[in-house]
Amino acid sequence: QVQLVESGGGLVQPGGSLRLSCAASGSIFSANAMAWYRQAPGKERELVAAITRGGSTNYADSVKGRFTISRDNAKNTVYLQMNSLKPEDTAVYYCNAELKPIGTLWTRDYWGQGTQVTVSS
Repeated sequence: QVQLVESGGGLVQPGGSLRLSCAASGSIFSANAMAWYRQAPGKERELVAAITRGGSTNYADSVKGRFTISRDNAKNTVYLQMNSLKPEDTAVYYCNAELKPIGTLWTRDYWGQGTQVTVSS
């Protein structure tokens, strides 16, 4: 029942912008840390950006200054604003979140289905 639903991926030219969204749905008591990962063909999955419930953020060096992660706690939603996109940013982007379903004692990691981002001219 509890799941992460991603949206916003697509094709964009170098230098363009894109905004990804990920909403946690279901009977959720709380959403703690949320993050975006990405995986390019033949590469390992890597952390792009993470944000705590209180708004503290961390970014991969490769995206600092270009990407911004944010969240709306009331909507249990995390966003990734991507500016000045480069071909090297092409990957499948995955949402990750620490969620506590109603009635459970502990949080666990949940993953979105992934959304394709392609940066090409």
